[in-house]
Amino acid sequence: MNPLDSDLRKTALVIGANGVIGRNLIDHLATLPDWDIIGVSRRGGSDTDRVRYIAADLLDPSESRRKLGGLAEVTHIFYAAYQERPTWAELVAPNLAMLVHAVEAVDPVAHRLQHISLMQGYKVYGAHLGPFKTPARETDANHMPPEFNIAQQDYLEGKQPGKSWTWSALRPSVVCGYALGNPMNLAMVIAVYASMSKELGIPLRFPGKPGAYHSLLEMTDAGLLARATVWAATDPRCANQAFNITNGDLFRWNELWPKIAYSFGLDTAPPLQMSLSEAMQDKEPLWNRMVGKYGLEQNSYASVSSWAFGDFVFSWDYDFFADSTKSRRAGFLEFMDTEAMFMDIFADLRHRRIIP
Repeated sequence: MNPLDSDLRKTALVIGANGVIGRNLIDHLATLPDWDIIGVSRRGGSDTDRVRYIAADLLDPSESRRKLGGLAEVTHIFYAAYQERPTWAELVAPNLAMLVHAVEAVDPVAHRLQHISLMQGYKVYGAHLGPFKTPARETDANHMPPEFNIAQQDYLEGKQPGKSWTWSALRPSVVCGYALGNPMNLAMVIAVYASMSKELGIPLRFPGKPGAYHSLLEMTDAGLLARATVWAATDPRCANQAFNITNGDLFRWNELWPKIAYSFGLDTAPPLQMSLSEAMQDKEPLWNRMVGKYGLEQNSYASVSSWAFGDFVFSWDYDFFADSTKSRRAGFLEFMDTEAMFMDIFADLRHRRIIP
């Protein structure tokens, strides 16, 4: 290797490596020849020729320093970790602590650190609280705290002055892609719900609030988000800014839901509001029978079900979308057809033998 080549290579530290965002980001980085990749999560992972995994509990500051404090080669931190908690207020302390512990471990030793990428979401705009201003824009005022995305950005903004690195914040809508054991995976919710409906011989009913069936929504494909994340981390025009990242189209469930049902060979019936968390609580034996009957991968029921997140998304009886023109003005021009995205994900889940 030419000695100069080592100066041109970049090393990504992807924190939250096993989530739907981190996993798809790693897959994208692995296609780029000038990147080395280190993935961090509580569970770790199996090393490949392109990716080295580290198992670390970032809630523990001493373990964070021990596991990450020697990573002098890191040039880019991609932070996509998340800790679930029962209430919105309780989310702040652990999710801020994990970011702080990671940055404080790596920043002192990574002398070539160029950028820290922060993954956010529409909680910044108060979307989790109820109807919010649409389209949401990056310039919108913050809402009443506490909110962990805002606290994380405040931390990076306060730490960045005087540093050689910059930061960016990516704000996707609901992110859809492949990942197991993820608490926020809408595509998996729909795929497993539809597969079980078919097994039971019943039509696919929309389970959310009546108004949610008619609200205007958008999604973010995990692959598109990965490409946008690398773009924002490597384009100087994006330094120290936030960007909404979406597929670029809008939809209503009342139009898309019948198409999803058709892709599973199912009829639809009028929506019937129900809690998936409750209705699917007793369905583990059904899932286990399906795994054996169809020769599926031996994934536990817990690893393929994100029912609480499905209940959350299907409760949005208000419009839920943001303005993503800022990213396009800055140079990211990719888009994704949301219907095609869902169909591609379902086909991928069948190919992986996750669903029949």
